[in-house]
Amino acid sequence: MSLHRDYDILVVGGGPAGMMAAARSATLGARVLLLEKNNCLGKKMLITGGGRCNLTNSANINEMIENIPGNGKFVYSALHQFSGEDLRNFLGSLGIKTKVEERGRVFPVSDRAADVVLALEKYLRQSGVSIRYGSKVDSLLLENQSCRGVFMDGESLRAKAVVVATGGLSYPNTGSTGDGYKMARQVGHSVTPLLPAAVSVTCNDPWISNRQAQGLSLQDVSIMIYNHRGKVLASEVGDVIITHWGLSGPGALRVGRAVALEAQRYPGEPIQGKIDLFPGFSVAVLEQKLNKVLEEGGKRSVKNLLSTILPERLAKVLLQLVGVPLESPANMVTRHNLRDLVAHFKALPIHITGTRPLKEATVTAGGIAIKEINPRTMASKQIKGLYFAGEVLDVDAQTGGFNMQVAFSTGFVAGESATFFIKEDLDEEQ
Repeated sequence: MSLHRDYDILVVGGGPAGMMAAARSATLGARVLLLEKNNCLGKKMLITGGGRCNLTNSANINEMIENIPGNGKFVYSALHQFSGEDLRNFLGSLGIKTKVEERGRVFPVSDRAADVVLALEKYLRQSGVSIRYGSKVDSLLLENQSCRGVFMDGESLRAKAVVVATGGLSYPNTGSTGDGYKMARQVGHSVTPLLPAAVSVTCNDPWISNRQAQGLSLQDVSIMIYNHRGKVLASEVGDVIITHWGLSGPGALRVGRAVALEAQRYPGEPIQGKIDLFPGFSVAVLEQKLNKVLEEGGKRSVKNLLSTILPERLAKVLLQLVGVPLESPANMVTRHNLRDLVAHFKALPIHITGTRPLKEATVTAGGIAIKEINPRTMASKQIKGLYFAGEVLDVDAQTGGFNMQVAFSTGFVAGESATFFIKEDLDEEQ
């Protein structure tokens, strides 16, 4: 069905949510203009997954929602309407073959994010979507509580509906500078507090700040975070990288959201952490193993023996923490020392000061209040013809492809719903 205006739908933002919204609308017959302030589409997509583009996750819908700590239930309908399997099939139809890696993470077989962005851009143009680069939208155009376009550089651009998919505040050099929050506030929408999610954790332990273990990668460790009352805030298993300012890597990023929330709620209160270096072994088993290593070590230094089961620099840190001289012979290590070492194997203490800034986070927590958005359509409950999709919403997920899936799913629903809305509006006019 051909709709009678020059542009029926304006989509603001050319990330995964915006591209999917534009594609779906055009496929259904709408005349769509995609407005992107950068000089290319998918700028943030190009750096995700280390440039490989973690597109989605093979988890089922219920498992996906479990990995969306920021209002996961809100996107239940969107995930049903456009699932991870739907996304992979869609990309397959564009020539993008995908593969599943550890923890269900889905990547293009080519390991190139650029291939995905180029395929999506080609599909948009083939579907009749017009794309305008270097187009920064200043505000929304409202008439009688209906969204009828946008303002750019003091001029208006009219349409029957608008989809806002401008992203959040993480990685602002990719164009995510909070434009959508400003637009939403200007028309009466609420924006919840904005915090870093999927973000690295900062610590003030001397052995960390002194760079004694900087760059060490700890594989498949367990990390647990506690508040000042001893309550567990988060517990995750994954790889952790020790930096000069704290902890990074997938495991640390998965607890970063909880740290950011706690720091916002109780500023200045201590946050504690513990790292289990051997989550697959009990204390008893580790004591037995370490005791055997020490017994067989004789007069060899405990530092050298411990370095056979731990990275040498980390072995030195643990010995310093428990007060055992590095060059002590193994046969001089007491039973108390052994138990103390194993206790640190299972619960290496870390003192957390907060997180890295929001601009360095993988995703933004907070956003346009979901109570003001219809979860089945992504439509504003306050302004007719206005839709939101992607990171601009108050929805955030763990790393592993879940945030990208949320963007694609909400974009699909917003684009489809906006098109149905303008067709109904035309029918009423006729």
